[in-house]
Amino acid sequence: MGATVQTNPYRGSNRLADRRTALIGVRIRRPGETWFKSQVTDVSEVGFRLKSFMKLAAGDDLWIMLPGFEGRRARVLWSRSHESGCVFERPLHPAILDHIIRIGQ
Repeated sequence: MGATVQTNPYRGSNRLADRRTALIGVRIRRPGETWFKSQVTDVSEVGFRLKSFMKLAAGDDLWIMLPGFEGRRARVLWSRSHESGCVFERPLHPAILDHIIRIGQ
């Protein structure tokens, strides 16, 4: 049994999971800062696309509070204009993802 090693599994079209389109109101903050409102426009078990007026850069750590759940850590992988692609520190449980998608529909 062999395995393929990827140096950055989040880059390009080599996604670890399919993203699901949604429009979900969330709260985000950088460590040590205050919460403010933003929106997630697509989400998967491993990451999300964030639409926010907060200036973010690749490598930034942040906290995201999904509706009905406590905050969880994430890292920005890319950012352009008011959108950023982020990865969760720990993947979402599939039941949590389903719940969040239902809220966003």
